[in-house]
Amino acid sequence: MKIVTTGSLGNIGKPLTKILVEQGHMVTVISSSQKRQKQIESIGAKAAIGSVQNEDFLTDSFTGADAVYCMVPPDYEGKSDIISYYEKIGENYAEAIRKSVVKRVVDLSSFGAHLSEGTGIIVGVHRVENILNKISDIKLTHIRPTSFYYNLYGFIGSIKVTGKIMANYGEEKVPMVSTEDIAQAIAEELTKTENTKKVHYVCSDERTGPETAGILGEAIGKPDLQWQVITDKEMENALQHAGLDKELSAKLTELYASIRTGKLAEEYNNHKLDLSGKVKLEEFAQKFANAYAQKAQS
Repeated sequence: MKIVTTGSLGNIGKPLTKILVEQGHMVTVISSSQKRQKQIESIGAKAAIGSVQNEDFLTDSFTGADAVYCMVPPDYEGKSDIISYYEKIGENYAEAIRKSVVKRVVDLSSFGAHLSEGTGIIVGVHRVENILNKISDIKLTHIRPTSFYYNLYGFIGSIKVTGKIMANYGEEKVPMVSTEDIAQAIAEELTKTENTKKVHYVCSDERTGPETAGILGEAIGKPDLQWQVITDKEMENALQHAGLDKELSAKLTELYASIRTGKLAEEYNNHKLDLSGKVKLEEFAQKFANAYAQKAQS
């Protein structure tokens, strides 16, 4: 198959590209960085250098493809309205899909995307889902991963400064997922020609905050590491102190609060039989320990 992927060689894009190339597919990887071209080609894929904010570029890149994988890249330019940014990229994808007449589309979404409000930045992927759902005559699958393991890297600073993990959620079980498991799920859906799913949830493990702290603490040599639940206001202030702008801090705080209330996972809980992830938290903890050690040396 001729498959086009977005997301460059990021946390999902790199393992996804390797899987598809190893399966014998002709893969084109869209990246905004010219510096990525040689690395993309070294894996055995073709590089298409350009921006997902350029609809014409996307149309040209999608033309002739049997399947495309779409994701909204992080907003590194710090636009003032994150949700509008998601909508703009979603509209670009939709127009490129229509004009290129590609028939198989896999979209990276998130658990909680069934909700139109109250989930912070996840409202953005909810709107992208709605935009893509309006396209006729395509087979469309929304991949809805749970909370990424690599989000836990964000607690390294807190551990070093306070000796604790602090967040406005954690007493409840939190469904988490590895990017390798997400990549595997995307690859499976991209290459399906029949029995495609409208929504595909992906989860690797479920742990409470204290359980997570115990596993990570054991890996970094701090077996007594604690997970402390803080207020929403304290969470928002901590994010701003870490360098995030006011809008993003507020939306992330709202997102984490929706984990605490159970709102984010309410639809996911109806699809647990569909889960396919294999990488458990203990395995990720070794990567966390390596990152923690590197941070200590810097």
